[in-house]
Amino acid sequence: MAIRQEVLEILVCPKCKGDIHLNAAGDGLVCEACQLVYPIREDIPVMLIDEATPLGR
Repeated sequence: MAIRQEVLEILVCPKCKGDIHLNAAGDGLVCEACQLVYPIREDIPVMLIDEATPLGR
C-alpha cells in the first residue's frame, strides 16, 4: 500500500518546513531545498532529520 496523496499534500520537511515529493523509486520523500531524502519504511514516512540521507546518495 502506497502513501495516500492526501498525506503527501500535508507533509513538509521537518528541517526547513518546505515542500517534499515522492522520489522515483517510491521509497523516500525528497526535500530539494535541504537536499535530503526521508525514508519510507513499511508505508510509513520517517520524518526525522537524523534518519534522512543526502540526495543523490
